[in-house]
Amino acid sequence: MKVIRNRSVKWKITWWLTLLMALLSGLLLMFMLTISRSVTTRTSMNQLSRTMRDNAARIAYTDGRLQIEDGFQFYLGGVSTLVYSRGGALMAGQLPVSFSTDEPFENGSLRTVSAGGNRYLMLDLWIPSGWEDGVWLRGLLELPEDRYGTNNILRVASVALPLFILLAAAGGYLIVRRSFRPLDQISATASAISEAKDLSRRIGLPPGKDEFSRLAETFDSLFERLERSFEAESQFTADASHELRTPVSIIRGACEYGMKYDETAEERKETLEMIHRQTVKMSELITQLLSMTRLEQGTELPEMTELNLTALAESVVEEMAADYGEERLQFAAEEPAKSPEDTDIQGCADTEEYAGKAETRAGLSMVRGDAALLTRLLRNLIDNGFKYGRPDGHVWVSVSGENGEVLLKVRDDGIGIPPEHQEKIWQRFYQVDPSRGEASGAGLGLAMVSQIARLHGGSMSLESVPDAGSVFTLHLPAYLPEVSYEF
Repeated sequence: MKVIRNRSVKWKITWWLTLLMALLSGLLLMFMLTISRSVTTRTSMNQLSRTMRDNAARIAYTDGRLQIEDGFQFYLGGVSTLVYSRGGALMAGQLPVSFSTDEPFENGSLRTVSAGGNRYLMLDLWIPSGWEDGVWLRGLLELPEDRYGTNNILRVASVALPLFILLAAAGGYLIVRRSFRPLDQISATASAISEAKDLSRRIGLPPGKDEFSRLAETFDSLFERLERSFEAESQFTADASHELRTPVSIIRGACEYGMKYDETAEERKETLEMIHRQTVKMSELITQLLSMTRLEQGTELPEMTELNLTALAESVVEEMAADYGEERLQFAAEEPAKSPEDTDIQGCADTEEYAGKAETRAGLSMVRGDAALLTRLLRNLIDNGFKYGRPDGHVWVSVSGENGEVLLKVRDDGIGIPPEHQEKIWQRFYQVDPSRGEASGAGLGLAMVSQIARLHGGSMSLESVPDAGSVFTLHLPAYLPEVSYEF
């Protein structure tokens, strides 16, 4: 058994299939021997009975005289027919050479007897003549020796069965090898990925419902998740090492300068303030990178709930207005675009039916989303509007409904974005004007905005005119709750 355990699965399956075929073949051989003996006996019995009844129809015993018609066969197909008197004297026919026994007559009894070392089938029929007289017909059929038939079957089986088992083993192995071909492909692909460290490869089995197809789909999904995880990790490492190099260098230079030269209290304060700004920048950068990485890997999943985007935007604007000033940051409530529900309501009377109009318009700003992520998106857009705006610029936030979408717009009166840069601003660390220094940020805000929009099944668009301002628009599918009206 240890040898079997160390073999491949294909070899094991072939081995057990061959063993099963050998067992079934043995059982089949035993069944054939049993059936053969039974069929031989039954055939002999039918032959004896048919011959005897045919002869009985062609014989008569009248007035003490035996009359035999044409067609009566004393020996036919191994059946010997004998005619005996009532007293048991042989009147016609010839006994088989090896038959030398006195068996009592039994009318219609088909039985097996042994005589002279042989086995015979015997059938007696009484042919009456009047009330008390008549003759006996006795039929004898020698049964073939069982050992001859058994030997013949065993002789054939000794040649045929090993050949059959060998062919079954070879055919079973070919079938198993063909069936396991997808598994070989899965193993080869996994090995190639491990050796080449190329997670972009896929097994690529045709779609199917068998176990190997489902296993291949599972592995492909696993490889895809691993690829995304490694790409996110690589991206995080590259981004962090690239973006942290500058603030770390600044902090290191400031520390070395302070240790090498005597600084005044004012200079020391400036150095500490600069180090503090750089550490805050590093902390914000790492926090943003970690958040984006978690979102990409799926470890931070959005918690989708029904949200009123208008209420959320008003809340965020109210909080941030405390920092930027209410006169500079405003929520500009826009009239929602007309919807079929709005049109129907306006067609009603200006009494109770019209009371549902406000509720219907509120439904035009309903979405399914993660409140925390959408808040982060809006804060990034507002911060971006002031960061790249004019010294005393303004930012306006509005929410509206249009063509089955809810539009969240953030407009500023800043410097605008040149057309050649508008497609690139959604990339990580891309900055239209890197010369702005610390005030320009790390270049991750709009990349995170685009990522959050995609997670919600939406998108971002930009309209910008240099020296006139920009409008960033979030497009989200509208969620219209069922509203019932009573008329």
